Amino acid sequence: MKFQPVTHCIFDMDGTLLDTERIYTIATQEICQKYGKTFTWEIKQQQMGMTGKEAAEHIIKALELPMTVEEYITQAQALYQKLMPECNILPGVDKLIHHLHERGIPIAVATSSGAESVKIKTSHHKPLMSLFHHIVCASTDPEVEHGKPAPDIFLVCASRFEDNPDPEKCLVFEDAPNGVKAARAAGMQVVMTPDEQVNDDMKQDATIVLKSLEEFRPEWFGLPPF
Repeated sequence: MKFQPVTHCIFDMDGTLLDTERIYTIATQEICQKYGKTFTWEIKQQQMGMTGKEAAEHIIKALELPMTVEEYITQAQALYQKLMPECNILPGVDKLIHHLHERGIPIAVATSSGAESVKIKTSHHKPLMSLFHHIVCASTDPEVEHGKPAPDIFLVCASRFEDNPDPEKCLVFEDAPNGVKAARAAGMQVVMTPDEQVNDDMKQDATIVLKSLEEFRPEWFGLPPF
């Protein structure tokens, strides 16, 4: 297996580095059930990778919830604060991030979350997060005009590496179809580790699809092997 060689790696956070998607589902369902509604996989799949505001708008519209975006976000943030600090690192992440860092490969995070939300989620994982050169938080970063599936977040993230690499030199790690689309729109290769419920037709844009990052081999993309 051989793809175009890369020099930099960019990681999505939710569902790629951290096991937060399960917690999002629990929190969202808790809000929806107050109104007798069910947060289905179909709705979740469509909004994965969106900014907080875009996701809230999508859920409210899809389920006809009688609330404003601001009310939804306030309720969601309260639940995240309670549940998110308990999230775990996903399989294969710790080994890969330490390996790339030790080999001098520049790595960064591009997340649709806001800065405050990232702080909550990563509160138990500070040593790991300190290995990244920078973190771009789309929901609160003024330079990111449009959320995924637009390419903005990945182009902004690449531009903040010290040597500002060309997009084709960046490899993105994603779990969500919107994130994969965004990476491809930015001109980058993308390793997808989707939820097992993601439809096959929503994986087609990925350069390669893996069950988890435990399966990833850096040498496929010209990076130093483990």
